[in-house]
This record gives sequence, structure tokens and C-alpha cells, in this order.
Amino acid sequence: MQNKDRVFNFSAGPSMLPIEVLERVKDGITDYNGTGMSVMEMSHRSKPYEEINARAEQLLRELMNIPDDYDVIFVQGGATNQFSAVPLNIGTGSRKADYVLTGNFAKKSYQEGKRFLDAAVAASSEDRNFSYIPELAPSMFRSDADYVHICYNNTIFGTKYAAPPETGGIPLVCDMSSMILSETVDVSKFGLIYAGAQKNIGPAGVTVVIIRHDLIDRADKNCPIMLRYADQVEAKSLYNTPPCFPTYVVMEVLAYLKERGGVPAMQKINERKAAKLYDYIDGSEFYRNPVDKAARSMMNVPFVTPSKELDDAFVKGAAERGLVSLKGHRLVGGMRASIYNAMPEEGVDALIDYMREFRKKA
Repeated sequence: MQNKDRVFNFSAGPSMLPIEVLERVKDGITDYNGTGMSVMEMSHRSKPYEEINARAEQLLRELMNIPDDYDVIFVQGGATNQFSAVPLNIGTGSRKADYVLTGNFAKKSYQEGKRFLDAAVAASSEDRNFSYIPELAPSMFRSDADYVHICYNNTIFGTKYAAPPETGGIPLVCDMSSMILSETVDVSKFGLIYAGAQKNIGPAGVTVVIIRHDLIDRADKNCPIMLRYADQVEAKSLYNTPPCFPTYVVMEVLAYLKERGGVPAMQKINERKAAKLYDYIDGSEFYRNPVDKAARSMMNVPFVTPSKELDDAFVKGAAERGLVSLKGHRLVGGMRASIYNAMPEEGVDALIDYMREFRKKA
């Protein structure tokens, strides 16, 4: 149940966190688990923090059914840092990589990849302002590519893959920042998964990397030490002082998700939330969602009214009712409701009620 003093935060990131997790963190902020100090104060070499780090990995492995031949690390620099880390670590064979462009961050990862290797665009949906996911087949990728890169959910444009593409055996690299833990995925379909925490699994400052073990020892000799997966894996994410407090909050979020039934349970809730909102939009002659129905995101729902003036009035009125951060990205306009795991159903219900109210007054 949402605290009556808190707003419903529809931000695309950093996003809202479960109130239950915030209460746990608050209770331990001055004295974590009887240590007499906050996690923010303790050494990352101490036993209490090593237990937090290990527990976070254990919970993530359990929630995502991560196979034993995959390593999990928690690193700094956000998902954007992985745009460089990926080619420097695993793009060292043929020094070729194929990218599928389905949004702003997919495009940025491709542009960064070009700095280090022969990056090619295998497919793109930019011709229709990234409003769909292109159909893909193994024949579209170069057979000697070191990897294929996709962004599974596109935060700005509100699109998502229905399933990971077949690559013909080429390692599939995936940015899952805005949908990780929102639905079940078969980790074994991917060579490498990375995700910034601040959308669905914790606060900004820590990034999850899940990498198949056979891809670890391929780094370029000039790869910076902080980007080398092998060194981070060997040090169990503790090569240097890590983002201790964000990782601790991630651990608490993962524990909370486990208590609620894990990812399958969250997926059912997310499907229900998204269906409510899309059904209302589709049934209205006033609001419109620009995304192909087959490619709609469960996490990020963009929509517009008939005019920019009405869009602006909608956002202003929503904020006055405690429905905040609904302004759409400048590349799309209108509004965007990000309804990650932590957004309760009552938040979606409150948004739909306001949409009805606004439509009557417009």
C-alpha cells in the first residue's frame, strides 16, 4: 500500500523503489544489522559487506535462474559504461559486431562500439521513429561477428522485444536496464546481459553484468583495468571500493521480490498494470499510443493528447494530484508513464482516473 504522503513517481529513472524496501533501509541506516554503523560507513573488505555482496549475487541468481556457467558482477559507471566495456572485452576476435537499433540507447551503444571495432547496423526501426521492433533472422548477422547487441526494452520509445532473436550461434549481448526482473527471461539465450539498477532493481550507482564464463578472458590488452570483466569476476566485484550502499539497496530489493513470489509473480502484476493502461488508451479517442501493438513495452508507456498544449496541461494537472514525472522525452513528446516493478497497481488506477477526469474537462 502506498504511503499517503508519497507521490506516484512515473519517472523513467531513477525510478521509485518499493516503500517496504525504503522502510528497511531507513531502519538500518544508522545501525545495519547490529554492526553499529551504516553500510555507507563500513569497509568493503569487512565481513558484513562481503555478506551483502554475496547475498545480492545469490538472490539475483535465484530470481533469474542464472546457470552455473555464468558469472555475476556489480560494477560502477552505469549501463553507458558497458557500451565501451562490451567491445573492449568480447569484441576482440574478428573485431566485428552487429547492432540492432531500436531506440536512443541502442543507437548510443552502436556509436560507442564504432570507436573500438567494425560495428555494423544489422537492422533498425529509426525509419518510423523507433515505434516497432524489426523482424530479425540469423542471416541478417555477419557469421564472423564477435557478438550481436540489442536493447531489450526501449525506455524512451516504449518498445520491447517479444523474445530474444536467434543469432545463429553468435553471442547475444543485451542491455536489459529498463526491464530486468520484470518478466522471466532465459539467461542461457544470451552471452552477456547488463543493466543499470536505477530503473527496476535499485538506486543509481551500480550496474549488474551477467556474463557467460567462456567470454571472460577475451579482453583487449589495452582495456582499462576497471572495465575488465575477468578482473572484476576474480575480485568478486570488490577490485576497488564498490558502490556499497546502492548494492545493499539492490540486495534488499531482490529479497523483497523473492518474498513476493519472484519474477513470475511480478510478471503477472506487470502484465495486469500494462493491460489496464493500454486498454484505456486504446478505448479512448482522445489519447494515443504510437507504438505497434506487438512491440509495446510493459515498463514504459508513451501517449499523447490531440495537442502539445493539452499535453502540457495534462502533465501540470497530474503533478498537482501527486502523479509526477509524466512528461515524455523530447524525442517523442507527450507523456510517458514508467510503471516498473515498484509502481503499485493503485498508481496505475490513479493515473487512469485522472486521464478520465482530464478528458472530460478538455
